[in-house]
Amino acid sequence: MLTVHHLRISQSERIVWLCEELGLEYDLKLYTRRSDNNLAPDDYKALHPMGIAPVITDGDFVLGESGAICEYIDRKHGGARLSPGPDHPDFAGHLFWFHFSNATFMTNGMMALVAGRMGGETPEFVAGRVAKAWALAEARLADADFFGGSQLTTADIMMGFNLTTSRMFGGADLASFPNIAAYLKRIGERPAYRRAMEKCEPGMTPKLD
Repeated sequence: MLTVHHLRISQSERIVWLCEELGLEYDLKLYTRRSDNNLAPDDYKALHPMGIAPVITDGDFVLGESGAICEYIDRKHGGARLSPGPDHPDFAGHLFWFHFSNATFMTNGMMALVAGRMGGETPEFVAGRVAKAWALAEARLADADFFGGSQLTTADIMMGFNLTTSRMFGGADLASFPNIAAYLKRIGERPAYRRAMEKCEPGMTPKLD
């Protein structure tokens, strides 16, 4: 049985959403952050050597890392329905946004978050990269309905967290990004997204605006 281990208020929500979009049968286990430091509890850290979210188990197999998990689930359990192949016109765009999500967008945001938590000002080069990343996302959604192109792909699963729940830790005001705001409205209307958020974050209103 495929099991998604979801740490509350974390990027592992991506994996729940993916499973719902694919209509998969899966077991969902919720873990609450520690009250003293807001980090993962010990039983979550014990799941994988990195001790961070997300983590899945598929029988005895354990896998971490958002991108790897998305590819694994979509290809092994979803028939690669959310991953355009090399002959598809959206192939290159999908690949870019799938990898851009954590390699650049989230990395820049995390650098800014850490600088703020340490009481210092965000370095100018970090602030510049954050601004460029948001501007690039806004421009993409002026030209396409989804980050993956003409249809929702795992690139959208990856980018979605960065634009929604991640902003609970700090982030841009969507008033400056009308294309992103319109995109999130469309995402929020997807039954699979609504089911996922109700399951993984019960009682929390998704941060879609």
